[in-house]
Amino acid sequence: MPHKITLTGSATGPLREYDRYVAFDMREKGSPSAPKGLKKSTFISYTVFVAKKAFNKTGLTKKSIMHEKILIQGEPTLDIPIDECPGEVGVICFQITVLPNKNDKEKNESDVKKEPKQEASASAEEPKNTESKKQEEKQVPVSQPVANEQKKEGETVQPEAKEAPVQDKKAEPKPKTLPNQPKGTQDLVSFDDIIVPEAFLNTRPNPEKTQKVIDFVKRTGRLDEPLTIEKGSNVLKDGYRRYVVAKTVKMDKVPVTYEYQKQMK
Repeated sequence: MPHKITLTGSATGPLREYDRYVAFDMREKGSPSAPKGLKKSTFISYTVFVAKKAFNKTGLTKKSIMHEKILIQGEPTLDIPIDECPGEVGVICFQITVLPNKNDKEKNESDVKKEPKQEASASAEEPKNTESKKQEEKQVPVSQPVANEQKKEGETVQPEAKEAPVQDKKAEPKPKTLPNQPKGTQDLVSFDDIIVPEAFLNTRPNPEKTQKVIDFVKRTGRLDEPLTIEKGSNVLKDGYRRYVVAKTVKMDKVPVTYEYQKQMK
């Protein structure tokens, strides 16, 4: 039985297309310890061979494969001609997966953490302001008529303090709706940048419902609802039928709404 091999990283060279498969080069760090008498290997270069059908399912393109971090699982081979395998080791890939970017994950998590903290600090300052006003009113030595007037003023001021949080809520920015795009659209993303999981690719949307969406796009020039993708990794979470329609009518950009990754505890 041939040994299995797992590689992670990005392509170090351009994508090469053949009749039924594609190939690209990768490299990984070599072993830090080598047998006595042999030179230590700093890097080992690999040439990965992937069936076109499996590669197309990942959503990768000639441009994106140079920038995306990918996971390769396969078996080493010696049966590939040397002119097609410039790497030190040839690998027949039987599974290829696009990995999410760690920088995008950290940004999303920090943004999610900052928002509740800012809202909590704003709500904590409002009670302090109302308490300081009450203390000032109690400390001023005045006669009864003046005190009555100040009580009336205090009664009129207190409702304003109570209504302040409601006004803040109303002032919160509402999600912008882009012109000529479906309700709930947060952004327009290039169709080629969306990554479709294999679970969606193994399903087939209802042809009649799909045709209705195609007719809607031809009539209005837009999709009826945005696609739901994961923020940062652009992995499709919902709306595979609309993805198929966008591919059928050859849309360059598609409307999306973002879903943030859940923070691991």
